[in-house]
Amino acid sequence: MPKVSVDQHLSAAVQARQAGRADEATRHFSAVVDIDPTHPLARNALGLDALARGDARTAAGHFERAVEGDPAAAALWMNLAKARRLQGDDEGEQAALEGALGIDQTHLMALIRMAELHERRGELAAAAGRWSGVVALGTQIPNPPPELAATFARARESVARQRKVLEAKLESALAEEVGRASERDRRRATAAADRLIGKRRIFVNECHGFHYPFLPADEFFDRAHFPWFAELEAATPIIREELAAILAAPDPGLVPYIDMPSGTPENIWTRLDHSLDWGSLHLWKDGERIDGACARAPKTAAIVDKMPLCHIRGRAPHVFFSILKAGKTIPPHTGVTNVRAIVHLPLIVPGDCAFRVGGETREWREGEAFAFDDTIEHEAWNRSDRDRAVLILDAWNPHMSEHEQAMVRSMFAAMAAARDG
Repeated sequence: MPKVSVDQHLSAAVQARQAGRADEATRHFSAVVDIDPTHPLARNALGLDALARGDARTAAGHFERAVEGDPAAAALWMNLAKARRLQGDDEGEQAALEGALGIDQTHLMALIRMAELHERRGELAAAAGRWSGVVALGTQIPNPPPELAATFARARESVARQRKVLEAKLESALAEEVGRASERDRRRATAAADRLIGKRRIFVNECHGFHYPFLPADEFFDRAHFPWFAELEAATPIIREELAAILAAPDPGLVPYIDMPSGTPENIWTRLDHSLDWGSLHLWKDGERIDGACARAPKTAAIVDKMPLCHIRGRAPHVFFSILKAGKTIPPHTGVTNVRAIVHLPLIVPGDCAFRVGGETREWREGEAFAFDDTIEHEAWNRSDRDRAVLILDAWNPHMSEHEQAMVRSMFAAMAAARDG
């Protein structure tokens, strides 16, 4: 009698299963493993049959031989993990899940099962680590089915709980040192701790124009760099009074801050283009004094003239009143050059107005100036029912020396001369 080959047995097994003859299929799969003990397809089929009978021990034996035959098949490792889990064998399940993840670190079900295994063991930090991987993968699935959506929600909750635990431990560990630290040191250490636990991102410069290298990427500059803020802030009532008079005039002279050439492709600024939702009145623009506007706010212009602003011929400073309409937002964006520090002097600030630079969000407070690096992603919003008004000025990045400032001016002067022939 001629010997029946593996392929013949497999074909017969498949036909038997399709016809509903389960016992016959099992005999053919068994015959295959008699010929080839680690045949992955046959061993997997026999293992699944054993699971269906509730025999996890026998199933695990079949799946172990299956992964011997094809150790690169993540599905076989996952079946072995399930059998070990049903046996209550945590170590065996972990080894099998590690086998699957060794093939694909983004295997969603392997990450979920590993997280659940760590939770059963009370290893909550390790569980949160695996759940964070699940959360990351979940962002790539826009409309998950309800059961998977519930799993993603569970993953987010676990990560959030662990983050709170870590945050409390860090606060406790740093409490004494933070209490003695300067505002600058406290702010930097807090940002570092938040990054350590995944609470915040550390942003870097993204200059859309001139990038001056090796300057610190500081979201909000320390006030100690700007001793002249005191004089500027003291003038807030005068500046606000002049602005109020301008806004009350029949023609305030505001223009849209965003004014793109016709034909510009759609981008983040499209909804604000040619719109007074974000309006401005410039006293200085591209390094040129706007005499007409300065005449409408002469006291403000005189105050600005006394400030140590960033002067680069044809480029800086910009000094302007910035009006953000009620209910409007300015989208996340980055600026042109990091040689500037952008100064805000809040003049009219209704409630629920805020400004984010990088990972830090601050509310404007009338008469309280701050400076930031606008080449770090920033955005603004006015969720109130009244307009918000700020005076914005260009100062030099405080980490640049006066000699560096002079060299930058020379660079741009040379570029302008070359361009103009």
